Amino acid sequence: MAAALRPDLLDRLAVQTAERSKAQLLRRLRTVEHADGPWLESGGQRLLSFCSNDYLGLAQHPQLIAAFKRVADDEGIGSTSAHLVCGHRAEHAALEEALAAWTGRERALLFSTGYMANLGVLQALLTRGDVCVQDKLNHACLLDGAQLAGAELKRYPHADAAAAARQLASRSEAAALLATDGVFSMDGDVAPLRELATLCAREQATLMVDDAHGLGVLGEDGSGSVRAAGLGQREVPVLMATLGKALGCAGAFVAGPATLIDGLMQFARPYIYTTAMPPALAAAALAAVQLAQTETWRRQKLAALVDRFRRGAAELGLPLAASISAIQPLLLGSTDAALAAALTLERQGLLVSAIRPPTVPQGRARLRITLSAAHEEDHVDRLLVALETLRLPVIAPASG
Repeated sequence: MAAALRPDLLDRLAVQTAERSKAQLLRRLRTVEHADGPWLESGGQRLLSFCSNDYLGLAQHPQLIAAFKRVADDEGIGSTSAHLVCGHRAEHAALEEALAAWTGRERALLFSTGYMANLGVLQALLTRGDVCVQDKLNHACLLDGAQLAGAELKRYPHADAAAAARQLASRSEAAALLATDGVFSMDGDVAPLRELATLCAREQATLMVDDAHGLGVLGEDGSGSVRAAGLGQREVPVLMATLGKALGCAGAFVAGPATLIDGLMQFARPYIYTTAMPPALAAAALAAVQLAQTETWRRQKLAALVDRFRRGAAELGLPLAASISAIQPLLLGSTDAALAAALTLERQGLLVSAIRPPTVPQGRARLRITLSAAHEEDHVDRLLVALETLRLPVIAPASG
């Protein structure tokens, strides 16, 4: 009897890609030839962007550029090694100290990306037999981290602290980590952090917050959603945030007690086996941290623009999600509606991303509108005028 043919992996991948294309869910690259604040040049067209995560408008700040150039001139570009070999430079150490102080933590540890940071933390903390309870709308890297660690992953309906309590209670004998986004990347709302902290204290679970979209934006000093909720290291011992959003750079960090950081240095494989970020980039990020704390007008301007947009959208009856952050999702429901709306806006010189499944649930496609301190009031007004021309459906709020 002839042996069965083994499936070809590349053929299988091609079939899956074709199926995604047929469903209008294929992801495509857009090349940006030049950026000038919120203005982008792409494909010969000048577009006003409302899809960047540069919330404070720092990505092109002269002080960041000068810091990068100064260290690049002195040290070159690459760090040449992992942190634990010879890649950890004075610029990395200074940035870690500043991030720990800003977020009210004992120590901080740099990672090359936020995805790697979350994978590293969860893989270091969790093992088989443990339980990891997570919000259903958490970022993909938190979900992947729990699964790669081998822990049991339990997901609760979005922002439902009572459901999270039931999930923890169902495994009361197991070591437990509750992980949540601080600000949810596709919905823009803030997790019920105080309720989750109270729950974790009662259930003796460890609370971890991914504050990628809260750092720099929330709180009087911009230190993020955890501090804005009145919580500190004791209530939230594991804090992750990125440097590539409000701080306008790239990379990420984990901050918390010394025992956490010491343990991550020993057991977080994405940290141990990865080349450290360029020291020039760390210097630029340090300049961004300082500006985010001292130039408070950036948060004030961003908040005013968010308020202006939401008031204008309400007057137009637009189906916005409930969000106070820089992320303002316009809920359209179908993939076709989201793609058509994005194309119509682009024809009017506005770049807004259509977000479709599997990034968001089926039936919850949207335009993910993001605002920045680099925008001006007339930019927001121009967006509202363009949105008024769209024929948009009314979408019911998510049920969690």
